[in-house]
Amino acid sequence: MKQLITLMVVLLMCGNMAKSQNNVAPAPLGFDIVREGIAHGKIDTISYKSKTVGTVRKALIYTPPGYSKDKKYPVLYLLHGIGGDEKEWFNQGQPQVILDNLYADKKVEPMIVVLPNGRAMKDDRAVGDVYGKAAAFATFEQDLLKDLIPFIEKKYPVIKDSEHRAVAGLSMGGGQSLNFGLGNLDKFAWVGGFSSAPNTKMPKELLPNPELAKQKLQLLWISCGDKDGLITNSKRTHDYLVANDVPHIYYVDHGYHDFKVWKNSLYMFSQLLFKPVDKSAFKAISNVGRPAESNARSAKYPQMLPDGRAIFRIKAPEVAKMQLDLGKKYDMVKTGDGVWEVTTDSLSEGFHYYSLIVDGVSVADPSSESFYGMSRMASGIEVPFKGDSYYEFRNVPHGDIRIKNYYSKVTNSWRSFYMYTPPGYDQNTSEKYPVLYIMHGGGEDQRGWATQGKTDLIIDNLIAEKKAVPMIVIMPDGNLPAGNFGEEGLKLFEKEMKQSIIPFVEKNYRVKTDAQSRALAGLSMGGLQTLYMGLFNTDMFAYLGVFSSGWIQNMFNDVANRQYEYLQNNVDKVNANLKKLWISQGGKEDIAWQNCQTMRGKLDAMKIKYTYSEYPGGHTWPVWRNNIYNFAQLLFK
Repeated sequence: MKQLITLMVVLLMCGNMAKSQNNVAPAPLGFDIVREGIAHGKIDTISYKSKTVGTVRKALIYTPPGYSKDKKYPVLYLLHGIGGDEKEWFNQGQPQVILDNLYADKKVEPMIVVLPNGRAMKDDRAVGDVYGKAAAFATFEQDLLKDLIPFIEKKYPVIKDSEHRAVAGLSMGGGQSLNFGLGNLDKFAWVGGFSSAPNTKMPKELLPNPELAKQKLQLLWISCGDKDGLITNSKRTHDYLVANDVPHIYYVDHGYHDFKVWKNSLYMFSQLLFKPVDKSAFKAISNVGRPAESNARSAKYPQMLPDGRAIFRIKAPEVAKMQLDLGKKYDMVKTGDGVWEVTTDSLSEGFHYYSLIVDGVSVADPSSESFYGMSRMASGIEVPFKGDSYYEFRNVPHGDIRIKNYYSKVTNSWRSFYMYTPPGYDQNTSEKYPVLYIMHGGGEDQRGWATQGKTDLIIDNLIAEKKAVPMIVIMPDGNLPAGNFGEEGLKLFEKEMKQSIIPFVEKNYRVKTDAQSRALAGLSMGGLQTLYMGLFNTDMFAYLGVFSSGWIQNMFNDVANRQYEYLQNNVDKVNANLKKLWISQGGKEDIAWQNCQTMRGKLDAMKIKYTYSEYPGGHTWPVWRNNIYNFAQLLFK
């Protein structure tokens, strides 16, 4: 026990002080927030005469902290997207803040940054049909080379060679950067394309002479969000570079076509500029991990790698043996400085419980948020994937998660449930809402759907997209004194719902109270509760959702047979009352799959109407998140 206490203290105080994988890592929290007490650079607007366009054009220029005309600086030309102008990076990306903070941390070389308007035409405003002005982005190559760069090199103390000149940009500006940079290797030795748009030339046209690129380029950076619909442009360029052995960094971030990705790209790219380059490190930078979304605040590990593997590192010098239990057990390896580490196999999408086994004792990882699962508090790791956008935070109206205590006359005790109220509930005081009652699985409690299940985000996003009607979601605690896996427990749950929870909700909240406005659903154990209460009470619930469940053979044979007999005698009533009986499984790897197929056979024989769905992933939260996403769209319509 003394060892465990020592371990926990060490983890909390310095568990994340292990050496980083390389010198360039994804941006930490706060990297784009203005810091007080550090030196700041300066942003100005400049005007230059463009012979290419035949007018005077504007750009922004950033000069670094401590800028002096007595020094000479390298220059980064930073380009915007198709809908932006010279102010887009300044307004949305705040490169001056990112770079100021990097200067304070001594992570970047002093440089001047020029933010031009890449739409080279007399009326270069980002108004009207911006896509109709796309040709002007190609014209900007001549404006950049013949007008803007000569102006900067005349007016500012800059070093006038390719080794000290970089070009990078986002979206349309990313395509420009690759086209102009790789097309003018005598002008730019540092090139970065962030989420490059379809204006990017095809690889053979972009880089017809790979050998020359190897000689001339110091750094070629290509990055994109894994959910960005334009990633194919970056991928095809990357594939061509790999085939021709051209050194480059290909960093796939987790995100969309937005500034979250682009700011991180600038943060990482800028740290590599105008320094000695170790091209042997490019692969490591391409594959650098990022802290898991489920980490405790500021914890660097666990880290997710782009290929879905995870790195775990724990500082615990006094421990004799440590393992990671992630369903599969991994032996962790102890380094000389007392850090235990392991890299997992590629993990499947979504949420996974895990534990550390420290000298034979399972404990939660203080570097992770904790979740009640497996009948105890456990750690969890969130594995991002391309299709997880339906439960991401978006800039949409958000509802609330509330925790409500109530006194149960059934158990003679105070109990609680979690409750989701939709956006506008507190403002629309005359409106009443339908209710979904949804139950967790075995080993979990009322927190499951709210935390592991991300119910509020899923419903918020569906309502914003008008794919679901505004509803209240009640998440009860299905753990009752009679036990969960037996008919007595099922009866007690039904009694608790009928006599305590539903009356309390309908008395205290603005909800509709007819069967057409009530739904009941649950996963695994909660699915059994849904089957028992729902199918025997179709006059109370018009919608039933059974996720990863089905009567467990042998254990529930008597209960199942009684229900089948009831259904056989009430087929017409059940089919008439239920607007939707939705049954789902996580594929054949779901531990409830065979039980469910047996039950389906019985329902089919009796001609009970239902909808069946499968989503691969087994008996896991990624499956159940997808279940509520699909089920919620069917309700109360």
